[in-house]
Amino acid sequence: MCGIIGYVGPQEAAPILVEGLRRLEYRGYDSAGLAILDGGIHLRRAVGKLRNLDALLVTTPVHGRVGIGHTRWATHGRPSEVNAHPHVVGKVAVVHNGIIENHLELKDELRQKGRVFASETDTEVFSHLIDEGIQRGAGLAVAVREAVQRVRGSYAIAVLHSDSPDTLVVAKQQSPLILGVGEGERFIASDIPAVISHTRQVVYLDDGDLAVIRADSHQITRISSGEVVERPIVHITWSAVAAEKGGYKHFMLKEIHEQARAITDTFRGRASVEQGEVFFDELNFDAAALADIRRIVIVACGTSWHAGLVGKHYIEQATRIPVEVDLASEFRYRDPVIDSHTLVVAISQSGETADTLAALQESKAAGARTAAIVNVIGSSIARAAGEVVYTHAGPEIGVASTKAFTTQMVALYLLAIHLGRRNGHLSQDAARAQIETLLQIPSEVDKAIQLNWHVRDVARRYMNATSALYLGRGLLHPIALEGALKLKEISYIHAEGYAAGEMKHGPIALIDEATPTFVVVPRGPSYEKTASNLAEILARRGAVIAVGDADDDELRAMCSDYLALPPTTPWSAPIVSVVPLQLLAYHIADLKGTDVDQPRNLAKSVTVE
Repeated sequence: MCGIIGYVGPQEAAPILVEGLRRLEYRGYDSAGLAILDGGIHLRRAVGKLRNLDALLVTTPVHGRVGIGHTRWATHGRPSEVNAHPHVVGKVAVVHNGIIENHLELKDELRQKGRVFASETDTEVFSHLIDEGIQRGAGLAVAVREAVQRVRGSYAIAVLHSDSPDTLVVAKQQSPLILGVGEGERFIASDIPAVISHTRQVVYLDDGDLAVIRADSHQITRISSGEVVERPIVHITWSAVAAEKGGYKHFMLKEIHEQARAITDTFRGRASVEQGEVFFDELNFDAAALADIRRIVIVACGTSWHAGLVGKHYIEQATRIPVEVDLASEFRYRDPVIDSHTLVVAISQSGETADTLAALQESKAAGARTAAIVNVIGSSIARAAGEVVYTHAGPEIGVASTKAFTTQMVALYLLAIHLGRRNGHLSQDAARAQIETLLQIPSEVDKAIQLNWHVRDVARRYMNATSALYLGRGLLHPIALEGALKLKEISYIHAEGYAAGEMKHGPIALIDEATPTFVVVPRGPSYEKTASNLAEILARRGAVIAVGDADDDELRAMCSDYLALPPTTPWSAPIVSVVPLQLLAYHIADLKGTDVDQPRNLAKSVTVE
């Protein structure tokens, strides 16, 4: 949530800051602003989309070679210009992502000293604390260090001071922040896309880091001790072009079409049919280590949680180790039973999901072994986990996750085989069969994507529905949940996913001619039972749209509409079956004219609880 960008160098800062903010739009925001140093602090802020800030900069331009910018997603205080960042107090300007948990206590203390607050935000506390430190005679870096030591909560902050015209000071705790290293210039940002068009040399800041940044240098110290530390410069291999739409109307549609490639990249070099093995150089699970694991707990949120539900089936079938799937946002508030015999697997596209990171950290503190499945190299969860599997999906800009979801399922598929072979419960022949199935998934996904224009026709018939139901069984129940979530996220149509067998336990009361039901029913272990549930809906004159096998003429004849897929196996079915549901949500949203890539109230990276 929110986006930070900063620049120190020889170029005009404002165009670089606005460009960086535009590349961070996917994170979600309701206002934007920037502060530029040029003899003093020049502040520009606007509510709404970045075009409003652009228009303001046309009428009141600003010049300077050092600056910070921000896109805000409201947490404390309504969306307004006065609540937008940067926040300026005296000669100090601050941008902040995160939440200051003790901001009310600090505000009361500062007010008692005569300080007046102009906004409703928690962030303005930082501006006052830093200004107070400078008024006492501290240098900028010392004032920032003292300020962050007084707050409780999460933060990534960037600070300017008009008496330090060549310097940015930044600090990080539980909110993402990276440093871009260019030739005679430096950038800071919440995420790599904001700086990738300028440099591919990136430093990932750790929690508890404070950095003093100038055009040709940077120094990183620990907030707690002041100790100087070195952080490696990482070369980013993907380009700015990879984060562009590539001719598609929306990023989401582009990312749906990229899934076959992303899936291939996820298993490339990791699976051998000949050997019946999956290799993870980054994992250290041997027979002895696995023998000590009595239980696996998957923690995730939203779409990643749905991937975890699929992974539960894969891992239990391959290893016979019991698997629980927990919502990370609930996990640590129920005093979970975690010990050294538990493997906790955290799943997050961004690697920055605050709830998932907190669940992972609590599990480590309890002595559990930890692993992560993430898409972003060097992200907070990747660094916190004992071991990590990268999905290699590439940049995902659309807020509604698509290729990250399918690659998470593929990563779990691979992990299940890897663990099953190492604990001896999955034979070499069974592993070979599953790997052969896996290698066919990209072509099957491509065939599913070819339904695109047919799905758009189906979408036209149901775009005006006010509610929808999604059904599936077994491995396909999480796909029903994901299909409903996608429709809710981007079209704003109420939708619910259910295990198909639960229909008769209440939800069937909702069936009528105006409520479409989307049923995921390819041939497989639960085919007949799901088909029976489908018939119950038809008997009540409900409209049924089925996702099933292309050669299932009997099922096709029963349904109002039919989305035909190539035949799949039980393990491949969820990965292939979700594609038409992604396309359906996309086309309904596009036909309704909603903001597909940046749906209201949502953010790509949920970095606050």
